[in-house]
Amino acid sequence: MPRGASGVVSQVWRDGIFDGKVVFCTGGNGSICSAQVRALVVLGADACIVGRNVQKTDLVAKDIALVRRGSKVLGIGGVDVRSLADLESAAKRCAVELGGIDFLIEAFLSAGAAGNFLAPLHSLSANAFKTVQEIDVQGSFNVTKACMPFLLESVVKHSRASSSSPSGRIIYVSATNHYTGVPLQSHVNAAKAGVDAFSASVAIEYGPLGITSNVIAPGPIADTEGFDRLIKRWPPGEAPWKRLPLGRWGSVKDIADATVFLFSDAANYVTGEVLVVDGAAWRVGYGPGHDFPYPDSVLAGSDVSSDMLGQPSKHSGPVSSKL
Repeated sequence: MPRGASGVVSQVWRDGIFDGKVVFCTGGNGSICSAQVRALVVLGADACIVGRNVQKTDLVAKDIALVRRGSKVLGIGGVDVRSLADLESAAKRCAVELGGIDFLIEAFLSAGAAGNFLAPLHSLSANAFKTVQEIDVQGSFNVTKACMPFLLESVVKHSRASSSSPSGRIIYVSATNHYTGVPLQSHVNAAKAGVDAFSASVAIEYGPLGITSNVIAPGPIADTEGFDRLIKRWPPGEAPWKRLPLGRWGSVKDIADATVFLFSDAANYVTGEVLVVDGAAWRVGYGPGHDFPYPDSVLAGSDVSSDMLGQPSKHSGPVSSKL
């Protein structure tokens, strides 16, 4: 593997297993999704990442391309996942410039930019709730709709090849909040439950055509935007990771390895599933919303910060969502 690849993906994966493959990834300029794409590129794939921020998307694409000599990584900024037209244009450009779309990673992390806040229902605006659903659920539909023709073409192309290889695979990046119903996260709970259900429907409807659809649900992952906000909660010297069963934070490599598995020959018969990569954090009640006292945090008039994972605000009265 290229120098430095050990921090991106485990050494157990054989070089070149994704030679000739193309991955299309929404949210690809984020810390988790860029790691997923980086791992695939290390192992031979070319990639197209899309995002809202034009400059950041372009810079991340160029950085990812450095992990393997000869790789092609296209960055398309100015894309709103709520716009089917934007995504159709991006998918078509990816297929034309890179030769098709074999893999799709869909991530609209409502624990990130879309829903980066805590709020009880009484102070959650209708627009905030709607926006998170549009980005996560409508966005999942839009990207799937835009890329499905190319994924189906990939399945046909590789099924006709002398030696077939994985193609037509989809991964939705979700969360674990809705497993138990985390307080102050109704917008995220609803959105991610919708993403999981949508993935299952895709698996059922398109399985007969050779498409697989699965979900990866990350836990507390170090060196991400959400983690940076999370770690500010605790004074220096505390070790909050000890609350996790495995006694450590997750890493972006953990998510990247799960991605490689689901896109590899090892997962040929895996579809309609949710792969939780969180060190069993959700089983011990760890995550956004869990640290606020219950039921005080959800009672009308409670003082809860709308800034995700920040300390409860000092002003009195309910807060309104920033969206």
